[in-house]
Amino acid sequence: MTISGFSFPTSIRFGAGARKEVAAHLKSQGLKRPLIVTDKALAQLPVLAEFKSHLDGLDVAVFGGVFGNPTCSQVMDGAAAYKAHRADCVIGFGGGAALDVAKVVGVAATHEGDILEYVWDHPKVRPIDKPLPYFVALPTTSGTGSEVGRSSVVSENDTHLKRVVFSPKILAKVVFADPELTLALPPHVTAATGMDALTHNIESYLSPAYHPLCDGIALEGTRIAAAALETAVNQPSNLQARSDMMMASMMGAIAFQKDLGAVHSCAHALGAVCDLHHGLANALMIDTVMEWNYESAKEKFDELAHVCKVQGGGENFVPWLRALKARIGISGKLSAHGVKREHLPRLVEIATADMCHQTNPRPVTAEDFTRLFEGAM
Repeated sequence: MTISGFSFPTSIRFGAGARKEVAAHLKSQGLKRPLIVTDKALAQLPVLAEFKSHLDGLDVAVFGGVFGNPTCSQVMDGAAAYKAHRADCVIGFGGGAALDVAKVVGVAATHEGDILEYVWDHPKVRPIDKPLPYFVALPTTSGTGSEVGRSSVVSENDTHLKRVVFSPKILAKVVFADPELTLALPPHVTAATGMDALTHNIESYLSPAYHPLCDGIALEGTRIAAAALETAVNQPSNLQARSDMMMASMMGAIAFQKDLGAVHSCAHALGAVCDLHHGLANALMIDTVMEWNYESAKEKFDELAHVCKVQGGGENFVPWLRALKARIGISGKLSAHGVKREHLPRLVEIATADMCHQTNPRPVTAEDFTRLFEGAM
């Protein structure tokens, strides 16, 4: 047998009210001047003001410059804000975009050069070799699970291609996962981010890479999300459903250190070319890709069907996915969301170059991606 290496991430404080522990925790570390990194919309909402009310005794500044699919320039602007505030720590507060920026603001603030020089596949990648600011994360959506991830996905400013800074050093020291922070999310955001979480768990489980620890987490994450997502969308104030989705989101992100698949390669392309929300892009592609994957992983589809309580086994898993999407309000083909046929060549090019499909259960060529995108149009 070959020797495999495993590692699991960070300390998590999970449950309603966890956000109220942040101030005491930072003070216990001798920290006084946090920079909150969040997105433009959240910066103006009561949820951030309410969180700040629990940070008594700290000199708090807010960088609310994250929007859309986060870019390298947003990271550099956040680093400038960190320096201007003379901050000693970073609080990431928001969805996946804000947390991805927050993870590497400290890198850009303490290391030379542009953050793009620290992406893993840069030809002259710079090492993260200096101490980083203390970083804690508070997710306000249940989708990416970025709060427990050791990677930051940011887009190039001009091309919008997604690039990845990957290092265990950028992990949050503590995650304060408080489902109360998601109660105000509108149904369409809950649906799209929830499908992101579900996709992470499903694709991780289907990946042929060897990681039984992640397989167990991915299956349980799938079960939890399948049972809770519809309730979270239709009953926004249901705290149990919100808690379950936040847990499923984190489980998906922990599981996908095993790897993902072709759904994510398609979604990354749709984000780069058409600026589609990542969770929505996954939701629009998942049933088309899963239908194509079925013959290559029938036994695993049977397991997924079992944990999702799908009658009739794995062959009915994709119809169940389509019905779930319809019930939570995700409808229409790619064309209904601004994707045009003239986008296809560039979509295929980016998806083919994306790493995620390398661990798809069925090998994917450029011609296959063309058929998948056309099938979802």
